Amino acid sequence: MGVNAPKIHQRIIGKLMMRLGILYHIEKQIPYEPFPETMIDEGQTSPTPDILLFDNVRKQNQVIIEVSGNTGARRDFEKVKQLVQEYTVPEGFVYNYDTGAWLKYRLHQGEDSETPSFSDLIGLDLADLLR
Repeated sequence: MGVNAPKIHQRIIGKLMMRLGILYHIEKQIPYEPFPETMIDEGQTSPTPDILLFDNVRKQNQVIIEVSGNTGARRDFEKVKQLVQEYTVPEGFVYNYDTGAWLKYRLHQGEDSETPSFSDLIGLDLADLLR
């Protein structure tokens, strides 16, 4: 109990998971498998991003996505930055469902405000998955 997961939050996660799942499992267009609410480090108790894209060949986390509203977007972006750095995840995103805005953070490069919804690792604009 105590989870803050309103329906709109779960709806966005579901839509992203469905579209990413189709691209990975069926169309074979992206190289990383999407997982919902999965520990970032399975070897110990660790944070669970809303969505984690995982490279099954190299056994590495590649992309994390957090979904948030206005009240939590900035806080979640700080969390994403910390996770990207601490767990050496190449890309991290936050989607604000109240504004439709994306925030992007890249390992060793920092915030990317020019292409905030585009994942360089999978060559896809994540915003397109929500249209």
